Amino acid sequence: MHCTRKLTDAVHWVGGSDRRLALFENLFPIPRGVAYNSYLLLDDKTALIDTVDSSISRQFLENVLHVLDGRPLDYLVVNHMEPDHCANIEELLLRFPSLKIVGNSKTFPLIRQFYDMELDGRILTVTESDALSLGRHTLRFYFTPMVHWPEVMMTFEESEGLLFSADAFGSFGALDGFLFSDEVDFERDWLADARRYYGNIVGKYGPQVQAALKKLSGLHIRAICPLHGPVWRSGLSGLLDKYAHWSGYRPEERAVAIFYGSMYGDTENAVRILAAALAQAGTPNVAVYDVSGVHVSTLIAEVFRCSHLVFASPTYNGGVYPPMLELLHDMKALNLQNRTAALIENGSWSPASAKGMASLLGGMKQMRLLEPVVTIRSSLKEDSLGQLNRLKDSLLASLEEKS
Repeated sequence: MHCTRKLTDAVHWVGGSDRRLALFENLFPIPRGVAYNSYLLLDDKTALIDTVDSSISRQFLENVLHVLDGRPLDYLVVNHMEPDHCANIEELLLRFPSLKIVGNSKTFPLIRQFYDMELDGRILTVTESDALSLGRHTLRFYFTPMVHWPEVMMTFEESEGLLFSADAFGSFGALDGFLFSDEVDFERDWLADARRYYGNIVGKYGPQVQAALKKLSGLHIRAICPLHGPVWRSGLSGLLDKYAHWSGYRPEERAVAIFYGSMYGDTENAVRILAAALAQAGTPNVAVYDVSGVHVSTLIAEVFRCSHLVFASPTYNGGVYPPMLELLHDMKALNLQNRTAALIENGSWSPASAKGMASLLGGMKQMRLLEPVVTIRSSLKEDSLGQLNRLKDSLLASLEEKS
């Protein structure tokens, strides 16, 4: 049985959600599932914007056929060729003999790489700013390469101001009956997943996101329709502000996140003392994470949120504790920059983790390292407690500086 929602009289959401999938891209935990969005426009001609993952093909096809109500499907616009958005192309070609696939010069080689299907006479190749008239509605195409694949484009419907934004502006999380962001408390219930989605999926490509934002700034956008998560018909300025911060690698908040690894509790003890001292001094919302117990994708989201980052690691095999090493490696891989960092190391006979962490941070742009580096030998003593207190003072002074 179909399950659809109307965006406007002519535009229908025909996607669905998967609550069974445990790992997005077999990598990122999604305890709340994920939505796969697809949009169907009805006019003199009909056009479908992207398809969905194979896991919800049955629901998707029932939705499409219900909305078409016996009409043919004239166009399938492929904004993004990642398999969770293109798994139903061949099924649609078989069902609709006159269907044409709309894509750019980089779209069709990817289709041929993923699938074995006959495309002769079935494709319409568009270039930057090309228009496709459906009748009263006109689709115009804007290329946004590396947000976050090279073939990505966005489709703008001009008469109603709808931006079909591919993977940009998306979020983890299944849709619980609602479709629009203003039908939920987004700040409370969805922002963390949207931030985690951006940081881990799109975060590496900040300059490309900035270029896309600039290109799209002249459009009169009334709603943003991503391929994952809620549709935005209100609060667009707030959403765009988040993307401007994240893609510019500017901290979303002047806040402290402390990341620690601890084998026997001594490094953790130092972190607890530091967090309590910061809170007592009036620092709001200090966040503390055990890197061994929190998935790295959540840690990356906090790195995008916070201006000040503390890394506390025991020495392990003469280097950095492995879960901490993974976090720092991912930060570098995602092009993270423009943060203030502080280091705490522990080592019973030869502390060396600070050197390794500093080296990794040094490979990132505009990373300021506070003094002192705290060195603990096995457990916190009066001398290392003094270092910890001086580091707390450095953090407080840095937080008070103008950003």
